[in-house]
Amino acid sequence: MKPTTHFIRQSFIALRKEGKLRHREIASSLKISEAELIAAHIGQESGAHTQLWAIRLTHAWAEIIQALEPIGDLMALTRNEACVHEKIGQYKNASQDGMMGVLLGEIDLRIFYHQWYVGFAVIERTEHGEQRSIQFFNAHGLALHKVYLKPQSNVSAYDNLIRLFATKHQQPGIEIQEPKAVLLIKPDQQIDVIGFRQAWRDLKDTHDFYPLLRQYGVTRTQALRLAEPNFVNEVTKESIKSLLEKLSASQIPVMIFVSNPGIIQIHTGTIINISEQGVWINVMDLRFNLHLRQDFIKNAWVVRKPTVDGIVTSMELYDHSGEVIAMFFGERKPGKPELQKWRDLIAEIEGAESVEGAHS
Repeated sequence: MKPTTHFIRQSFIALRKEGKLRHREIASSLKISEAELIAAHIGQESGAHTQLWAIRLTHAWAEIIQALEPIGDLMALTRNEACVHEKIGQYKNASQDGMMGVLLGEIDLRIFYHQWYVGFAVIERTEHGEQRSIQFFNAHGLALHKVYLKPQSNVSAYDNLIRLFATKHQQPGIEIQEPKAVLLIKPDQQIDVIGFRQAWRDLKDTHDFYPLLRQYGVTRTQALRLAEPNFVNEVTKESIKSLLEKLSASQIPVMIFVSNPGIIQIHTGTIINISEQGVWINVMDLRFNLHLRQDFIKNAWVVRKPTVDGIVTSMELYDHSGEVIAMFFGERKPGKPELQKWRDLIAEIEGAESVEGAHS
């Protein structure tokens, strides 16, 4: 039985104050989704004793993303179970092609709008003042993307966005869907490995990799296991710490991709400040933060894909479900070859961190 709106609101106040828990953690403790936690606060009056209130937005996702630009500097947050990617910048150059959205610039996103189910404007009173955000969730109540105002943001533009996109229905609560059963993985012996390997050799663009997986009915981790050894190399889980530290020391520009079912968020540039706190390893730079749970990593792979511009090399992290946690590429533009310094750095890590017998 689901908790009542009143119980959720009271529990939120108590838990937020007691343990300074995050929304995700509070929702989990109440055995509800994060979207249900936020939706319970729709319709609250913004009085002196109100800690959090939410406003339901229309499903005009692409228009809402475009309407973020006048707000100025914002913090874009995309996460999955194991990794949080936070980037400060302006939401500029937003475009849409069907249910696919693209932002190019300091905020660099690939958005899959067919996964977006509900959005809210959220205001919370904290010890540092009012925190304003826009938050988007999928049909299972999973947070896909959050946009937080910074001190320098234009609050009037934020208020205008709410006026433009608030729905007429502002009753608390939301109906979410239970996740579907996980699809069965096709056994290795049913895969056309010869055809799959040839198709990998024939790749012309890194974006052709996803269609390749669908064509041969393989998962990402299955593809890595079945690929030719010259294209893949499993390295230790600890290699991610080595990679981040070497990137900081060398100042080689990198592209860091973090995704969930509804979005991919990308950082491009150098990284500087690396810190370890318990199971977390972090990048703590002025306009980019990355928080990565090392204990959630099951595998780390170096992956090479042919393109018309030559081989493109990545380090890819996977969790215990075979889902991508994060992907790291050397900075590059279409039409230009990969940086040799990036290739040398990855080769150095492979030499020290390869998992023996990965292809035995």
